[in-house]
Amino acid sequence: MNDTFTDTKNAARKLGNLSPRTLEKWRVTGEGPAFCKFGRKVFYSERDLREWTENRRRRSTSDGD
Repeated sequence: MNDTFTDTKNAARKLGNLSPRTLEKWRVTGEGPAFCKFGRKVFYSERDLREWTENRRRRSTSDGD
């Protein structure tokens, strides 16, 4: 395995200073990036954060979801 993992607090910061609660909510609704659970702890792969971010790039506000 050649990937780095980060916790919810750091993932939220890397995604534009979001609230960690936003990521917690997105985990329930399925809106956010993929995540991994190791026991009770949640982590995000740096690669998954990059991919999720890239998939949301838009050139205008009228671009579709």
